[in-house]
Amino acid sequence: MPNKAFLEITNACNLSCSFCHGTRRPIRYITVPEFTHAAGELRSFADYLYFHLMGEPLMHPHLPEFFSITQELGFKVILTTNGTLLPKKYHILLSAQSLHKVSISLHAYEANTMGIPLEEYLQGCFRFCAEAAEQGIIAVMRLWNLGGENTENNRILTAMHGFFDTPDNPEWKQIYSGYRIRDKVFLEWGEKFDWPDTEAAPVSVSHSCYGLRDQIGVLSDGTVVPCCLDAEGAAALGNLFTTPLSAILNAPRAAALKQSFITRQITEPLCQRCGYAALKNYRK
Repeated sequence: MPNKAFLEITNACNLSCSFCHGTRRPIRYITVPEFTHAAGELRSFADYLYFHLMGEPLMHPHLPEFFSITQELGFKVILTTNGTLLPKKYHILLSAQSLHKVSISLHAYEANTMGIPLEEYLQGCFRFCAEAAEQGIIAVMRLWNLGGENTENNRILTAMHGFFDTPDNPEWKQIYSGYRIRDKVFLEWGEKFDWPDTEAAPVSVSHSCYGLRDQIGVLSDGTVVPCCLDAEGAAALGNLFTTPLSAILNAPRAAALKQSFITRQITEPLCQRCGYAALKNYRK
């Protein structure tokens, strides 16, 4: 399985969603030199580069430069967005040759404070997905709809059928994670979980995780963390802006954390409080 790196280009966001942990860290936008350096370091670890950990990546003013850098390095870029800024960023995204996949969190609409009507928001997301698929970019729309229906989800699904259902594409194909709506356009569902937080009670000390084995995270200030759920840098392993990635991954704390995932004997406080790992109960 190709490895993944989560490079947080900003921790700023234009929404505040109930399902998102958020962050208390100062708002920061990674600079172009910092991004260039971090991406170069991460290339030896990962084939896929995500432009987020916290934050809304479409808010960053240097997206075109970042896509150019990742194209030169041979990354496949995956971007997760709340979708509110897609109409303004269409041309940047659709012309980015390194962009592999865009995931849109449609459930983010619950936190809409921008006065965008639901139908207008959805049409912008749907049009982008259709055009992205034509460019060969995978487009995924996500809903936290496991464990029950709600009125807003039903409205979203009805609008989705109205946009994508055509005589030559009348039926969605069910897959393990949701539906394949058409070529390169998907609907995925998920189940809500508790983000790891050092202020919460421990939930599991005997699970595994893919952290440091097939994924790694870098916060916008360069802090290296083991996975994409460390919103505050509680399990900080070093700083990529000042220390080579190889040295960080070979340091005692990172080595011990990786071994704990293999043996399923979790000692890192943040990881003991990870509701996602406890929910998934990883066996690898």
